Amino acid sequence: MIIQLQPEVSSQELRDLQDFLNQISYKTKQVTTQKGSYLVGIGKREFDIRTVGFMPGVKDIHKVSDSYKLVSRKWKVDPTTVDLGDGVTISKGSLTLMAGPCSIEDEDQIRKTVDHLVESGIQIMRGGVYKPRSSPYSFRGLGLEGLKLWHKIAREAGIKIISEVMREAQITDMYDYVDIFQVGARNTQNFTLLDELGKIDKPVLIKRGISGTIDELLYSAEYVFSGGNEKLILCERGIRTYETSSRNTFDINAIPILKEKTHLPVIADPSHGIGIRDYVPAIALASVMAGADGVIYETHEIPHKAFSDGQQTVNFNQSHKLASGLREVYKLRKELLLN
Repeated sequence: MIIQLQPEVSSQELRDLQDFLNQISYKTKQVTTQKGSYLVGIGKREFDIRTVGFMPGVKDIHKVSDSYKLVSRKWKVDPTTVDLGDGVTISKGSLTLMAGPCSIEDEDQIRKTVDHLVESGIQIMRGGVYKPRSSPYSFRGLGLEGLKLWHKIAREAGIKIISEVMREAQITDMYDYVDIFQVGARNTQNFTLLDELGKIDKPVLIKRGISGTIDELLYSAEYVFSGGNEKLILCERGIRTYETSSRNTFDINAIPILKEKTHLPVIADPSHGIGIRDYVPAIALASVMAGADGVIYETHEIPHKAFSDGQQTVNFNQSHKLASGLREVYKLRKELLLN
């Protein structure tokens, strides 16, 4: 159950609500976000919700059977829109493109990528300055100084930044230099990190875990929302299966299922989803047709010289064609009323 509280709810009205719910064996947690205040009630006893709905301080009340309450679509009629400022938004039915290298390498690479994005009409640049690598000997990013340089160049061109945060201590350092914090597949169930991201007023994109279920992804988002941050985006990036022909198995099913289950925007990552450069465009196009609200993919001027993930990275020419193709497929989706 989710109780939306009136903005002017008094302390006494809140206590009265909590006392009533405790009397009927409901545990409660108050959640205050950038957009409103809620009282989440957990319990199984049946009662007439109008009893609570008419109590002072209550704006609305919703029954939500899902274990993940706040990110469930069952209570929120209007889909969530994540506003990055300067007219850049991510929302249901839109097509937001994010592209860039796996790793930020140097100033020349940043400038060339930014120029490519501007030419291709892409407003958000992805890239890693802290890289979680399977091998401790692989390139692990330029760190905060690299992020500051990237931010300066991107801002001059009007480009937004999404970058991965790996631990709580990095949040404060990165805060002024990113527009979206990315939680990578390896950290999807790092609940301490998710709790801390719930305390900030900045969008968070959460990728599905390497072997995670759809519901587990939603639980991860619930952690952030219940902490006070409802500026959330979900990302399907493929899961590990018994198939060895590709890096991962991109779960196209997850996109329409997530859009049915949650009011949050759903983004597709075809680069990690299949891990093979030649197949990335096909998976990207399929994800848009399946209803994705955006695509995030890896691009580099010379992929085979990239410091990381070159095998799944498209070059600038391929990227430019892909961006154009994604917009054409998006138009077709709208025409077919599949949005």
